[in-house]
Amino acid sequence: MEQIEYDIAIIGLGPAGAVLAKHLDQNLKVVALDKKSSGNGGFTKPCGGMLAPDAQESFSRFNMTLPKDILVDPQIFSVKTIDLENNLTRHYQRHYINMDRDKFDRWLISMIPPNIAVMQDVSCTSVTRQEHGFAITYLKNGKKTVMTSKYVVGADGANSIVRRSLYPDFKINTFLAIQQWFQDEHPSPFYSCIFSPEITNSYGWGLTKDNHFIFGGAFDVKTGKQDFESLKQKLKPYGFRLEHPVKTEACLVLCPFGPRNHCYGTHGAFLIGEAAGFISPSSLEGISYAIDSAYMLSQCLNHAQEDPNMAYRYKTRKIRMKLFLKYAKHPFMYQPFLRKLVMKSGVASINMVATEGNNASNGNH
Repeated sequence: MEQIEYDIAIIGLGPAGAVLAKHLDQNLKVVALDKKSSGNGGFTKPCGGMLAPDAQESFSRFNMTLPKDILVDPQIFSVKTIDLENNLTRHYQRHYINMDRDKFDRWLISMIPPNIAVMQDVSCTSVTRQEHGFAITYLKNGKKTVMTSKYVVGADGANSIVRRSLYPDFKINTFLAIQQWFQDEHPSPFYSCIFSPEITNSYGWGLTKDNHFIFGGAFDVKTGKQDFESLKQKLKPYGFRLEHPVKTEACLVLCPFGPRNHCYGTHGAFLIGEAAGFISPSSLEGISYAIDSAYMLSQCLNHAQEDPNMAYRYKTRKIRMKLFLKYAKHPFMYQPFLRKLVMKSGVASINMVATEGNNASNGNH
């Protein structure tokens, strides 16, 4: 490799990649590749588009405020938790922000400074190590091109091509996330979290968003499609109306079970956000970890470090501690006996006031 074209190549412009690009020093020559198109509807992965309190806290630290056109109706202040195995339903207060995830991603990309070379509607196909850096192969309009970079950053999510190319033996527990959109016919808007251990070791979700109802879940990769349909059938008695979907989305999602499920990168390669395994094992929330890990890496790359990989690993200790607490919480959500004890106790739950709309949307529960 005779000449290095870029100092840093970022693969993926979700929250992790966009935040990293925003905070890199302007003296660095940076390129960012993303497979989403620049127009409306670029984001198509299964995501409920609920900005969790952890992510809100991360935005607060950077004094970032959401534009109002990203927000959608309705804003819901509780989650209806359904345990199908134990036939239990509880409501818990949650301060999520209901948003349009496609507009959210495009807003983050819009804040990337003009000195960053942004390439959208591009598919990265491989990353290989060279003597002085990395060769990144990508497809644009069917044409294959190779660029070179001193450093490469995988910000490309669960199925990261950077992680698969450079660390093919590194495995993280993976689910198949599937969700469908329906014209909303529920009398009252609601957000729900569904547990059914005979169908999935993860959970399902349902929420109202801009005259649509979204239903989805995370399932075993091999049996995901059948499991998804089985869960839909089991929810009919609970007032869910899931006929005639208008859109179906699917992707892989990671669910780390411990610190060994984190991949930071080595020798000039870095992984941030979900690509690194930084995602909550209990809720599958990843935006907060994407923002935090991206900013931490920017600090390592902006200031000359003898070993930026070691510096990055050290900085992410706060993320690892936060995730350690999530690992401790995991059994109380996903082990049926412990979940039954928690829900039976009624701790932190809300006593809902019965109304005509609530009764209709809650079925017999």
